[in-house]
Amino acid sequence: MSSPDKTWSERFSEPVSELVKRYTASVFFDQRLARHDIKGSLAHARMLARQGIIPAADLAAIEDGMATILAEIERAEFVWNLDDEDVHLNIEKRLTALIGDAGKRLHTGRSRNDQVATDIRLWLRDEIDNVIGLIGDFQQSLLDLAERHADTPMPGFTHLQVAQPVTFGHHLMAYVEMSRRDKERLLDARKRVNRLPLGAAALAGTSYPIDRESVARELGFDEVCENSLDAVSDRDFAIEFTAACALLMTHLSRLSEELILWMSPRFGFIDLPDRYCTGSSIMPQKKNPDVPELVRGKTGRVNGHLVGLLTLMKSQPLAYNKDNQEDKEPLFDTVDTVVDTLRIYADMLAGLSVKEHGVRTANMRAALTQGYATATDLADYLVKKGLPFRDAHGAVAKAVRIAETSGRDLPQLSLEELREFSPLIEADVFEVLTVEGSLASRDHVGGTAPAQVRAAIRRARERR
Repeated sequence: MSSPDKTWSERFSEPVSELVKRYTASVFFDQRLARHDIKGSLAHARMLARQGIIPAADLAAIEDGMATILAEIERAEFVWNLDDEDVHLNIEKRLTALIGDAGKRLHTGRSRNDQVATDIRLWLRDEIDNVIGLIGDFQQSLLDLAERHADTPMPGFTHLQVAQPVTFGHHLMAYVEMSRRDKERLLDARKRVNRLPLGAAALAGTSYPIDRESVARELGFDEVCENSLDAVSDRDFAIEFTAACALLMTHLSRLSEELILWMSPRFGFIDLPDRYCTGSSIMPQKKNPDVPELVRGKTGRVNGHLVGLLTLMKSQPLAYNKDNQEDKEPLFDTVDTVVDTLRIYADMLAGLSVKEHGVRTANMRAALTQGYATATDLADYLVKKGLPFRDAHGAVAKAVRIAETSGRDLPQLSLEELREFSPLIEADVFEVLTVEGSLASRDHVGGTAPAQVRAAIRRARERR
């Protein structure tokens, strides 16, 4: 016995199992596409009317009915029905209940296959724009903090060992550059998102005299998908977006790791706002950087969504398959995770403390004395005096060994001691062995000289 509630009920001799209904339904997560579904449906209906496929009276009824449905959704009064499986059928059934046969004519010349592909692209396009704006907010917080600390010395690390002096502002500007590329990737991915699938119907196009280009213009798409099979079946645009987000989260995870290290008393470089930390249930002294730690963890979540989407698509034959219903939850969660993380980071960085009675900046400077950070400057000094670099490297390595043995930093060695490693060393050597001298000498685009850091900040602000 067939069920009158199912769109395809006349083909089947028994109703769908309740277990299968729950297993195959997507309405409880894809309802977030509702506004975009209505937007796409209205553009489709207007095109049908312009082409003489449906009468103007039907279009007017559809527009009135959709306005009612949108208002119900916005007031949280719309009743989502599991029997109607997804957001598209729920809206169509409600529309038909409101306006009768005109609602049944809306689906003329389209399929749920091209309908859902259009909805996802409309939704994702808006989300990309939102994420790009949030990256801008994150960059603003970085730039403001970098500008305040353009000349605050700290160790630059390789292998997590003290390497050379940099400024805290210069270090932060590295993340501005990373996020700049993240924004570029998202803008580029948006171009491939912004192509209209509607009109591809189930897989082969439609026999109705539709005008896809006019629908594309109304919905703000740059162009139409030119192959109907590809239009309904591929999700590479979603994979590309998720890949860009995985890289964005990877950058945020790297920053998180540094914030966690810098906040540790073993470093003591920064302090995070209390509102982004938690305590311990047993240790009253603890202030834990839970938010950066969670960002590290949630990066794995987004990476997993990327792998999941790649695996989803890897062996699907053309055209549409039900597998593609599984594209939405990882895509939705990727957006939610990235949006929340960027919002939190913009505010957390704005409240990050470095100059707390000078203690933390003093810790940064003190760390520079623990790893012979100006050793390369001494080698460069000897090269400029005429010594081949490899010989200079060897001479400085010996100086470091002697300094280490005596528990001193290089600037604490006397001129006589330094001249034992090379007769080319003169009294002016102490100018290059200071932290400020080292920083000032990197005076080129991309260098850590405070003047260059401020110039980089100005350029970054102009790009925004």
